Amino acid sequence: MARTPRDISDAQLAVLNQLWDVGPATIRQLTDALYPSGGTSSYATVQKLLERLEDKHCVRRRRTGQAHVFEAILARDELIGRRLQAMAEKLCGGSLTPLLTHLVRAKRLSARERQDLRALIDELDRKRQGERR
Repeated sequence: MARTPRDISDAQLAVLNQLWDVGPATIRQLTDALYPSGGTSSYATVQKLLERLEDKHCVRRRRTGQAHVFEAILARDELIGRRLQAMAEKLCGGSLTPLLTHLVRAKRLSARERQDLRALIDELDRKRQGERR
């Protein structure tokens, strides 16, 4: 199956996760975090991953003196939504219901997680009722 141009590889996702968790960083900072015992080749790998993420409009580069600082411009929630929708298309004919139902049943949710889900459903119901008026 052909990959869409906006697909994110696992290695690119590791870079994005670091940027989401820590915030803007230089190539050196990312290399040190992702490949603590790495050398020159690790630096080059991170540099190439950032170039590809930049081409996909997932990160932005700011030039500050000698160093380039990279920051994520693709939100984690946006990537999650895109990946879940793609999975629903592949497995469930586009419906999220079977996918979400399976996830909720397969993992024991804490009381707080169940409460958050109920609150989300209630909020969606209120919005839907407001649209009908």
